[in-house]
Amino acid sequence: MKGPVRRSVVAGSWYTDVPEALRSEIDGYLKKASIGEIPRKPAALISPHAGYMFSGKVAAYAYKAVSVRTYSTVVVISPSHRAYFPNVSVWSRGSFETPLGKIEIDEPLCEKLLQTSAVFTDDTRPHSAEHALEIQLPFLQTVLPPFKLCPLIMGRQDLDLCRGLSTALASSIENPDDVLIVASSDLSHFHPGRQAEEMDSAVARRIEEFDVEGLSRDIDASKCEACGGGPIMTALLYAKSLSRTGVKILKYAHSGHITGDNSSVVGYLSAVIY
Repeated sequence: MKGPVRRSVVAGSWYTDVPEALRSEIDGYLKKASIGEIPRKPAALISPHAGYMFSGKVAAYAYKAVSVRTYSTVVVISPSHRAYFPNVSVWSRGSFETPLGKIEIDEPLCEKLLQTSAVFTDDTRPHSAEHALEIQLPFLQTVLPPFKLCPLIMGRQDLDLCRGLSTALASSIENPDDVLIVASSDLSHFHPGRQAEEMDSAVARRIEEFDVEGLSRDIDASKCEACGGGPIMTALLYAKSLSRTGVKILKYAHSGHITGDNSSVVGYLSAVIY
């Protein structure tokens, strides 16, 4: 693989940097996840992005839904936690590396996106320290045969940008059945457990109803929270453009379920869109 390599920045902290231990941990989460039948090949997943000890069990439910599937390319869409910029950053060349190996960038798709729409930038600086995209990769490397990656980070997450991004993806992806979209998002942050569950259930309802506009309004009005609301809305809009409107919430939990401290929690949800 030629070109720049984006090396892991959270291996060894957010998840183990020992390959055998990492694969074993993910396999353990997957074995415990029971999701029932998904009637069609998934078009998109929604998965959390906290450290694996907090959200790994929830993420496993999403990745279980594609564990018997193959995709030539995975588009991972994440929010930006460390930088503000007005568009979508594409890492368009080279590879991403985790303890489980390198993932080759789908350079033709990335270049096509850059040429298709002004919503994209090839400024890769937002990728340098962002965890929300990276945290999805070891799961993908565990459940899928080798695939190429299209890594996208949203600098803003308003509905207009989500529409522009979803339209660009739909027009640039030639074979949608061969491409998986992953929306990286946690839910509410630092509320008491019961309040978090109420807020997060509002997000789940909007997802189940495929109500992108309603989710956008609720987030703007602080009725609910999703730090990756933009990726979620983009995934829903993209799937809707393909008439892929089946959706299933697979698992919900918050950090209090793991730590036992319900005074201030972070919410996690996994879902499949098919």
